[in-house]
Amino acid sequence: MLVAIDGPAGAGKSTVARALARSLGFTYLDSGAMYRCLALLALERGGGSLPERPGALGELARSATIDLRDGPAGASGRVLLDGRDVTEAIRAPEVSEAASLVAAHPAVREALVAKQRELLAAGDWVAEGRDIGTVVAPDAAVKVFLTADARERARRRAAELGAAAEMVLAEQAMRDARDSTRAHSPLRPAPGAVELDTTGLSVQEVVQRIVELAREASAEP
Repeated sequence: MLVAIDGPAGAGKSTVARALARSLGFTYLDSGAMYRCLALLALERGGGSLPERPGALGELARSATIDLRDGPAGASGRVLLDGRDVTEAIRAPEVSEAASLVAAHPAVREALVAKQRELLAAGDWVAEGRDIGTVVAPDAAVKVFLTADARERARRRAAELGAAAEMVLAEQAMRDARDSTRAHSPLRPAPGAVELDTTGLSVQEVVQRIVELAREASAEP
């Protein structure tokens, strides 16, 4: 079974997906880490800037070896890029910003979606991102779109990053606009997805609701 969880930054996708994977005994996939890896690689190759040459990012995406060492049942793991551990490096603010820009390139999404589909082809997974239910796995047994009040999302991200909430809110607004209006794989709820507003809800409350959805899906003939 595949549970697909999509939504904007700060909606609680990663926290909920990890807890859900532990609850169900599934393997967790953070698709966003793959885009962060590519953004880090591109910044390194470009001396701090993304490459301007058309096709360069697509070439990097196709050639990069990304190994997500998250174990079964949502266990925390490591992220390896071409054999080196980049778990902490891909969480830097400049990489987060670059990842959103990188993800807008069709060639990048095509390459990384292929890698994601290969991973998800067998076994039980909880996969989270921005286009799991719409593009990567539209036939997922359970599709959920998490959201929350914009200020609440910014507060969560600011606490995670140790940054000022107002600065995060401004950056979040730009990223939301970019992600939702891009031509290729825009951020939106998948057809048939259950939309859950996590504002004011505990992680366990959200997880329990999705566990119920998974149980209902597994009981269907």
